[in-house]
Amino acid sequence: MTQLHYDATHEAIIIVPLASPNDEDFQLWANLFLHAPAITIADFASGADRHQLRFHFTDHTFNLNFEHYSESIWINAEGVEAKQLLSKLTDYLINQLQ
Repeated sequence: MTQLHYDATHEAIIIVPLASPNDEDFQLWANLFLHAPAITIADFASGADRHQLRFHFTDHTFNLNFEHYSESIWINAEGVEAKQLLSKLTDYLINQLQ
């Protein structure tokens, strides 16, 4: 099962999936992972070693990031108000995974 951990020090949600997605499959994986009633997908950006899917939760913007070489996946917030919601977003996503 995918594990999520809110890292308050780094202001990020660390995601450890059961199996990491392939570089070319991250967009599909991200859309399936974030498929939830309170989340709206905004846009996707792909780079040589990093991908990012922007999304909205409670009218605030967040980024789901994937770093290809380290196979790291995390969510960060855009803006001070969104950062205050990272813990709430973590709880919401954990409930959606159950």
